[in-house]
Amino acid sequence: MSPKPFTFALRGAKAELEEGLSFTPKFDADGLIVCITQEASTGEILMVAYMNAQALQLTIETGVAHYWSRSRNQLWRKGDTSGQTQKVLEASTDCDQDAILLKVVAGGDGGACHTGRKSCFYRTIESSDAGIRLAMR
Repeated sequence: MSPKPFTFALRGAKAELEEGLSFTPKFDADGLIVCITQEASTGEILMVAYMNAQALQLTIETGVAHYWSRSRNQLWRKGDTSGQTQKVLEASTDCDQDAILLKVVAGGDGGACHTGRKSCFYRTIESSDAGIRLAMR
């Protein structure tokens, strides 16, 4: 049985949106909202993904990170296939409620990236006279 869908509050005036306590997430034209996932204990950014309303609802209800895979066009609970679970300690939104920040405890091997690394941000962008290139951390 699927959960009863959340009815998020309707978006109101800018002052209410920015200073009020109504949660009114702004999903894009594809019904998605960006989600930044951070390791709670270190502050390290682990990944950036997207959520649809169902993924956001399930994350809030279960305390386990759920996302929407744009490439697979399906809902996924983090860790189901990789073992890299994410227990949500805190969820917040930005000032205009068009992004979500999750602070998580990463389970499994502590990684978040499908490449097996802890973070999806494992390369830096470097510029030199030879041009722009990526370097491994």
